[in-house]
Amino acid sequence: MSSATPSPRAAIGGIPAYVPGRPPAARPGVTTYKLSSNENPHAPLPGVLEAAVAAAATMNRYPDMGCTALYAALAERLDVPVSHLAAGTGSVAVLYHLLQAFCEAGDEVVYAWRSFEAYPIAVAVTGAVSVQVPLTADARHDLDAMAAAITDRTKVVVVCSPNNPTGPAVRRAELEAFLATVPPHVVVVLDEAYREFVRDEDPFDGVELYRSRPNVVAMRTFAKAYGLAGFRVGYAVAAEPIAAAVRACALPFGVSSVAQAAAVESLRREAELLERVEGIVAERARVREALLDQGWAVPDAQGNFVWLPLGERTVAFAKAAEEAGVMVRPFAGDGARVSIGEPAGNDVLLKVAAEHAD
Repeated sequence: MSSATPSPRAAIGGIPAYVPGRPPAARPGVTTYKLSSNENPHAPLPGVLEAAVAAAATMNRYPDMGCTALYAALAERLDVPVSHLAAGTGSVAVLYHLLQAFCEAGDEVVYAWRSFEAYPIAVAVTGAVSVQVPLTADARHDLDAMAAAITDRTKVVVVCSPNNPTGPAVRRAELEAFLATVPPHVVVVLDEAYREFVRDEDPFDGVELYRSRPNVVAMRTFAKAYGLAGFRVGYAVAAEPIAAAVRACALPFGVSSVAQAAAVESLRREAELLERVEGIVAERARVREALLDQGWAVPDAQGNFVWLPLGERTVAFAKAAEEAGVMVRPFAGDGARVSIGEPAGNDVLLKVAAEHAD
């Protein structure tokens, strides 16, 4: 008998580990705040919580694999056919499914960098190759460079707007010019996880763009603005062939009954939820303006977070923030992303930032 042990695919060995935002450790006499995961700081609205609790009463049954109620609610809200929808356990899972559907070993996936750290993981799982295009000096997507990076091996391009973790959003005019250069057989994923927070002068709407472009996918989530990060539900809007391919790769029964019920009720209460978003946007403006006044070079912030380009000081800053009771998300050697949370927690962050400003 062979003494060899089972070996995973070679591509698996090169997959970087996903690093989640750490929660703060409880410390006597210190109020702590988690500003490391871009979570909505508000508790769920009562109606949403009640819908989730009611759905949990049937936890002995499998969820609706067809996401019937969720797809019906989204189809009505977005004015799209149900067949153009594909849900998953968060928008990141939808991206995994899409890459599995369209990529294999040797194919290329183009995206900006630094951007969402799950992108290189999702690409590597398929055996495809990441083509990372550096951001501009002001932390924006360099769409001209991304267009130039597309080759005959490119299968998917991902545009993250607002860009996580740096903050700026891609503008409609520049995106439309970029889309005009992308070959029609290349799938363009518009990752709009933070779209509800955008107040840019020329915003785009991925669902609007997909209507006239069969290779464009709008990818969205209930985790951020809608406050359902713990339930994991996201979705894509795409032409039927793409949506069907994504659904074909999805894990059976992936989106739980509780998540579906909470998402449907969240859509019903969207006006109330978006009022909360306005409060977060106002707090974001307050935090960024204070940081700019302190001398920080904070990029345009269009998500529910701000970016501090700390370079080699990143780890030391994160440690100082933790000592003060605030957890941020450090990217060693690059910078720190800080979520907009409760005003009291944001004030602690601003105090630490003032002490470390140049």
